[in-house]
Amino acid sequence: MNTQRWMSTRFFSFFMTWGIFLPYWSGWMIYTKGITVSQASLIMSFGLITRGLSTLFAFPYLSERFSSKVLLKVAGIGTLASILCYIPVNSFAGLLLVTIVLHIFYPTLMPALDSAASILVQSKQLRHYGRSRQWGSIGFVSVGIVLTIFTGMFGDEVIFWALLLGMIGFVLLSLMSAPSTLSKKPQVDQTQKAGMFHLFRIKHFSLVLMIVILLQAAHATYYNYGYIFLQDIHAPIYLIGLIINIAVIAEIIFFSVADKSFNKFSVGTLLTFAAIGSSIRWILIFAFPNVLVFCIAQTLHAFSFAMGHYAFMKYLINNIPHAQIPKAQGMYSALALSWSTAVFTIFGGYLYEIEPRYAFIGMIVCTLPAMLIALIYRKLELRKGALISI
Repeated sequence: MNTQRWMSTRFFSFFMTWGIFLPYWSGWMIYTKGITVSQASLIMSFGLITRGLSTLFAFPYLSERFSSKVLLKVAGIGTLASILCYIPVNSFAGLLLVTIVLHIFYPTLMPALDSAASILVQSKQLRHYGRSRQWGSIGFVSVGIVLTIFTGMFGDEVIFWALLLGMIGFVLLSLMSAPSTLSKKPQVDQTQKAGMFHLFRIKHFSLVLMIVILLQAAHATYYNYGYIFLQDIHAPIYLIGLIINIAVIAEIIFFSVADKSFNKFSVGTLLTFAAIGSSIRWILIFAFPNVLVFCIAQTLHAFSFAMGHYAFMKYLINNIPHAQIPKAQGMYSALALSWSTAVFTIFGGYLYEIEPRYAFIGMIVCTLPAMLIALIYRKLELRKGALISI
């Protein structure tokens, strides 16, 4: 089996659905279910809290007892069932309940896929993480462009049916064969088995985790309100999907060259660049609220998200023992991709209702501290000579 191709197709299939859910789901609930912006932000925030609990506790626990293939299959089927539950629901309470159930299963697929990729890299079965991960970004951007055409023609109702079809495709793929390493039930050596807090004994783990938590939290406004902000600044409806996906095109380009061009950069250097790029991105959108500048700022997603994520994966592969990878991924997903984003989704929603631009500039309360901590970490790397840096 070609593991590079297997990993690429799974990333592509999952992120194709994520490219529907992440930028459009809040807008879908607002425009088709008739809820307010603040209600949507509250619903998504509770979803993120649930996501954090699921990925922090349930995912690492189940990863010690079931193979990656089984986890991907069960999470995919649970996600599909949850999406179907949205059909009869129209009330705020009903949408909140279904969203919480969805976040038990759906976001777990992300750390499960990254853990699978990390295990394959460590076992020398996957040569290039970035090359496979770029196909996730390709899936994300391609569906966004197509979806924009259909929403322009048929309305926002198309968003739901696109997500449903995409998840059906992912579930069908999960039923197929997988690399032997990922099909085996984990055999964890009791001498290597350790609690989650053991991760903080690993050199610099707490610093790196703190930085990526701040970097990912800074995307809360963009993820939840970028779609409606583009409408507020009068972006053509047929171009909104393309504008959103400029960010993912930049991400694709980064991941396609990351293994070759950024392999020699230290983790601290990459995280510093990510924080600088993120800060510039939100300042630009605040200072110049027009479509052209928003498009230019979208290219900085290669720094704010892609470089930060790649740096964490680089640190994880080089420093985290095989048995601890699911715990590290679960902690990253819970704290960086879920809970911190939930907090700043509420914060961003509050600012957005005052003035949409404030929701973007508010994100520098994350990026500036991330930059300072990354600089401190980079100095520690240089002092100890832990990694080659520039």
